[in-house]
Amino acid sequence: MRTTRLFSILDYLRGRRTPMTADTLAADLKVSVRTIYRDIATLQSMGAPIRGEGGIGYQIEAGFFLPPLHFDADELDALLLGVRMVTARGDDALGQAAYRLLGKIETVLSEDRQHLQQPLLAVCGPNKSDAASGLSALRTSIRHRKKLAVSYEDVHENRSERVVRPLGLTAFETVWILTGWCELRQSFRNFRLDRLVSVSETGDVFKKEKGKEFADYLRSL
Repeated sequence: MRTTRLFSILDYLRGRRTPMTADTLAADLKVSVRTIYRDIATLQSMGAPIRGEGGIGYQIEAGFFLPPLHFDADELDALLLGVRMVTARGDDALGQAAYRLLGKIETVLSEDRQHLQQPLLAVCGPNKSDAASGLSALRTSIRHRKKLAVSYEDVHENRSERVVRPLGLTAFETVWILTGWCELRQSFRNFRLDRLVSVSETGDVFKKEKGKEFADYLRSL
């Protein structure tokens, strides 16, 4: 039990960007604060890159890599559901990446390995070749922040030409949506992938700009 708890503490700290207090760890793991202090001291003595102190909080030192050591049942379900969603609704490149991820997860599991072979969660969706057309190229443009020249046809079959900063992609039940900053309208716009008549990179790269990022769009919803 103590070994499992030590692994769990590492997992908790690895998943946080800000310090986690001993009180919070104790409440989550259902042990006393004194037990957390002893466990942290044990991990530090074993070389775990944990900094901080009681009353302030603990976190993993930046720049250190710790392999995943333990997944509880809910975490496994979350991982596997995500893999299946990507496989069902993503493009071929994302699907292959999902399978590679699944292989990496399997390498760090022991008795939980059977969980991967007996799925409890499934995803139903459209054929990915229809729903995710052009997804791979758009993901590359987003990653490298390359402006796009877009020809788009709306629901009324009106066509418009735009220069767009591609920011993010969202999967809905039957369609993918590209969210971008439209330089024509000087505002955020959403484009259904199945209504994009043509898309090409302009050759221009856009820099990060406050108020014009995907996170800004999401905060505005």
